[in-house]
Amino acid sequence: MAFSEKYLWTPPPLTMGGRHIKRYHVTADPAGIAPDVEKAAYAILPELLPEADGTPPATFVVLHRGGDDGAYLNAYSWVWDNVLHFAGAAAGQPVLDCPDRDPSHFVRISSPWIGCVWELPPLTHERDAWVRHMLAPDSPDLDGYLADSLPEGTTGPFAPPA
Repeated sequence: MAFSEKYLWTPPPLTMGGRHIKRYHVTADPAGIAPDVEKAAYAILPELLPEADGTPPATFVVLHRGGDDGAYLNAYSWVWDNVLHFAGAAAGQPVLDCPDRDPSHFVRISSPWIGCVWELPPLTHERDAWVRHMLAPDSPDLDGYLADSLPEGTTGPFAPPA
């Protein structure tokens, strides 16, 4: 399997289920995620969010449109002050028990997988942003955290071995 980086977009945050949602979109298509796939992904998102536990209600999601029929929504929510809660949904991927190949027919998945190589770059950034804005300062800065996202471009600066 040949590897190449994919495009990464950072749409504006939204509020859903009482949580602030930072968003990342990943796809090989330079046109971005199709509107019907995006709409379907965000329709299932409330099912992926944990109950409030006193931690500032922040989540970041990675919506990934695969190179086949698959589409994936990974929701990472901050809980217990410094822990990530994960829940995912997928569409069009039979390996994950999706009922059909429709990339806009999302279902919750029970797989323990937390993301593929194109979905993982936001995790490092979000860990550092959470520490920088929420844990290290004397007073947490949720607005600062929500404004701190990876820059748009590609999913990473992978350099093959020389």
